[in-house]
Amino acid sequence: MNNNHKKMDRKMLQHLFFLYKFMLKLLGYPQGHHWKNKSLKYMKYESMADKHTPEELLNTTLVFEVEGGLLRSNSLFPYFMLVAFEGGGVLRGLVLFLFYPLVCLVGKEKGLKIMVFICFFGVKKDNFLIGRTVLPKFFLEDLGFEGFEVVIRCGRKVGLSELPRVMVEGFLKDYLGVECVIGRDLKVVGGYFVGLMEDHVATRSSFMMNDVVGEMKSDCHLIGFGSSNKILDHQLFSLCKEIYLISEAEKRRWRALPRDKYPKPLIFHDGRIAFMPTFFAALAMIIWVPFGLWLGLLRIIITISFPYAVAIPMLSFTGMRGRLYIHPFVKHRLRVPSTDQIKGKGTLYACNHRTLLDPIYISMAIMKPVTALTYSVSRFSEFLSPLKTFNLSRNKEKDSKMMEMLLNQSHDLVICPEGTTCREPYVLRFSPLFAEISDDFVPVAIDSKVNMFYGTTASGLKFLDPLFFVLNPIGIYHVKILEKLPRGQSRIEVANQVQKQIAEALGFQCTNLTRRDKYMILAGNEGVV
Repeated sequence: MNNNHKKMDRKMLQHLFFLYKFMLKLLGYPQGHHWKNKSLKYMKYESMADKHTPEELLNTTLVFEVEGGLLRSNSLFPYFMLVAFEGGGVLRGLVLFLFYPLVCLVGKEKGLKIMVFICFFGVKKDNFLIGRTVLPKFFLEDLGFEGFEVVIRCGRKVGLSELPRVMVEGFLKDYLGVECVIGRDLKVVGGYFVGLMEDHVATRSSFMMNDVVGEMKSDCHLIGFGSSNKILDHQLFSLCKEIYLISEAEKRRWRALPRDKYPKPLIFHDGRIAFMPTFFAALAMIIWVPFGLWLGLLRIIITISFPYAVAIPMLSFTGMRGRLYIHPFVKHRLRVPSTDQIKGKGTLYACNHRTLLDPIYISMAIMKPVTALTYSVSRFSEFLSPLKTFNLSRNKEKDSKMMEMLLNQSHDLVICPEGTTCREPYVLRFSPLFAEISDDFVPVAIDSKVNMFYGTTASGLKFLDPLFFVLNPIGIYHVKILEKLPRGQSRIEVANQVQKQIAEALGFQCTNLTRRDKYMILAGNEGVV
């Protein structure tokens, strides 16, 4: 009888224990070794602002999970797809896509190792710039506004990531001011990644923490921040006096960080993919590309072969659409010849630069051929272009003579004073060369929208730029022909005024950055071709 009672009591205790663990999990408390540390305080992340003043937080070191405390997405696949496609090409991206079902089946750690191997095997370490040139755009778009506010309030920040450090370190340091990034290091042999991760994460992280918080003095206040559905079993969290947790239900309600809240303007970024490549979005891309190649070829043939009156509606039917706005005064001016036109001279159009197709869409907007002035364009792009093109040499005297000669020969010229493309809503500093050549120029504001591929690159194969643009399911161009500015200013002032005029017409911002700045950031060179 006593034995039966003991068995019943043991079963009841087991049931109570499992019920206890279930309730803890339901309430969002961690189940790892931290729960045994009674000196730690676990709190909801919203209470941080109530318990600490802004001054206290500025003197605090925050240890946070990048994936659990900053990013809204729960999947790491899109970031690895970006690395595979942009760093290793289409074939590597396809291999990662095909192996992803296996990644989901083998468990988190093994799945991570598979993705790392596929994406990094054979990639040259010195050439890996994706962590600074491609991924920051997608990290910024994936930031949760609520998590960002928690992280940005603290003075010193230590980021813990499941991703390889080369993928996240550039973004965290450049955009969030994180002093120490602890992630997985990759093994390198002969200057190339071998696709394997180092095992000494714990040892290395302790050394890095000592650099950030000195010798871990007792007066150093550490706060932890992460997701409650993960076991916070990293040794750094055991050093924290408080840990603030976010549940998955709360995280699903997070808002995207607005662009005007970015800690640093996103002006330049590289890569071809223009969307977050989740598994199903990547599937849609893979299905589209074979069809898109034939459609892109058809669009090129239409543009080259037919007059604009026929080509424009046909291109619009295939998804390449344009929207035109002409200032009322300019409409009259285009109908009535100007003084220079009466003299037989051509018109100079000065526009901001979005893609190589800018002159073509300006030509379609005014319904007559123009001559494109470019700083660097491949022979293949020249072959595909329905317009005449002339290359500028970046020699001021030589370029001025050539432009004056072409204008005197009644050529209508299109020049992009920025000297390079910019994808984001910014207008780079204008070269005053166009204002020195002619007072009779027409400012043109241009914007382009794509939904799958960018038609520009800083470090990739430039001759593929027009092909990637026409490969998009839908491409939209906005062309705004603006009113000419009054005379009486210096050439530099005119260039600055035109830059400002175009930016205001598009709702963009002006910046003093130039082509050289862009290529130094994205390619590590001055962009001289």
